[in-house]
Amino acid sequence: MLKDKISNFVENIRSVDGVRACAVVSRDGIVAGKYFDSELNEPWFGALTATILASAESAANIIKMHSMDSVTIRGYTGSIMVMGAGEHFLVAVILNNHEDHAKAHDQILSIAKKIGEVM
Repeated sequence: MLKDKISNFVENIRSVDGVRACAVVSRDGIVAGKYFDSELNEPWFGALTATILASAESAANIIKMHSMDSVTIRGYTGSIMVMGAGEHFLVAVILNNHEDHAKAHDQILSIAKKIGEVM
């Protein structure tokens, strides 16, 4: 069942060190599965993360950079990482700032690739 698969992927993402919140989002911005540690406007979060990734992919295409796999927005209290997960989904993650972003990126990218293969 699709909902169970998405829930399992959310749990896998949550297990990565430093992940404070995460969502599996459709490319058109609908949150399909999530774990949030606080209240937030879920529809806006989904729509904005989809827009961030689509904009980054478009900018990368303009400069002929065909291997873009993620976008990271760094702030003082945390970071947002958004990456493609196949044709239909993306993964959006909120990370604590004190974590190793490179290690988290690699682990989340591995999960995102699995999502792309399965869904």
